[in-house]
Amino acid sequence: MVSRVRVWLNRTYAENVFFMDQLRRNPSDRAVEIHATHGDPDSPVLAAADTAELEPENLSPAGYVEYALDQCARRGIDVFVPRLHQSAIVAHRAEFEAAGTAVLAPPPEAVAVFHDKVIAYEAVQAIGVPVPPWYRVRSEEELLAAVEELESGGHKACFKPASGAGGVGFRVITRTPFSLTHLSGFPSPYVPLDLVLEALRQDGEPVDWLVMPRLEQPEVSVDCLTGPDNRVRLAVGRTKNGRRRGFTLHEQWLDPARRIAEGFGLHYLSNIQFRMFGDRPVLMDVNTRPAGGLHQLSLCGVNAPWAAVQLALGEDPGEVVPPFLGQDYTVVSGPRPLRPVSLPHQRPETTDPLPAVPAPASAEPADSVGSVARALRL
Repeated sequence: MVSRVRVWLNRTYAENVFFMDQLRRNPSDRAVEIHATHGDPDSPVLAAADTAELEPENLSPAGYVEYALDQCARRGIDVFVPRLHQSAIVAHRAEFEAAGTAVLAPPPEAVAVFHDKVIAYEAVQAIGVPVPPWYRVRSEEELLAAVEELESGGHKACFKPASGAGGVGFRVITRTPFSLTHLSGFPSPYVPLDLVLEALRQDGEPVDWLVMPRLEQPEVSVDCLTGPDNRVRLAVGRTKNGRRRGFTLHEQWLDPARRIAEGFGLHYLSNIQFRMFGDRPVLMDVNTRPAGGLHQLSLCGVNAPWAAVQLALGEDPGEVVPPFLGQDYTVVSGPRPLRPVSLPHQRPETTDPLPAVPAPASAEPADSVGSVARALRL
């Protein structure tokens, strides 16, 4: 009899409830039990798990590694999918393996390269992958010089933190003075240059930003599954152009993604994002973790989470080829159940671990909204 697989997701995105659903609906018909931890007691990820705990707050990276090793030992974790403190965790992979846990994440060298976007851009340029023009700025003077250089070439300037994930901190520079127009409608990523310069002047602390031209759509996120042998088993592009989403296997997106995944050893699941600079695709970002939208590949008949778990367990799924490309779709909101009663908030002075709480046997009325991908004809 084949034993069940115990998978742990730590403080992850709400969208990964769909990652968990796919693990349970795996084509191998293998029993999967999921443990989840989070800092938010009302995270839908906790409700979707078989067992769940609140994570202790304010742990250092080293302290979190100790916490994670204890979780793996006590919960009998077979595969750990880390998001929070990924860098520290992968540096201790041997200790997790000694505890019987496979860490579903790239090696520390690969994580380090893509933690800093400047180092990442320099590294991928060296293997022939095109990147947009970029400037690393730390001061008011450097920001102004970079913006003027880009604008002189006919580009609209934007900036984002040199390290970080997703679109956190992304802003587009405008020369339009601040007015009531900026206060109407929904919040916008556009920010007047004079306000940014004044904020830098008043704060007096250096920043660490990457300034570059605003890149054009389509945006293509290539989800890759790469084995420990550095061979890509799966590469599918998810396209985004306004509200419309779709899929692509065009080599102008997949070839540079494969070169990055294989060249830097982005083992297991990674997400490599491109946009257009003029008439050619350029690298925008590399995520050394599963993308929040990975589950959307199910519209192509692919279960990427399970294939990754198989690889982590030493069971090579072989080349994973989509049997078809799903129709265009959009992303809408829908309800997900929460736990009937919130887990108590963690107190800093608490030293005893909170007990694991099993997921409810039946779904409670939904009182939270999560994100779902639904295939819709537009």
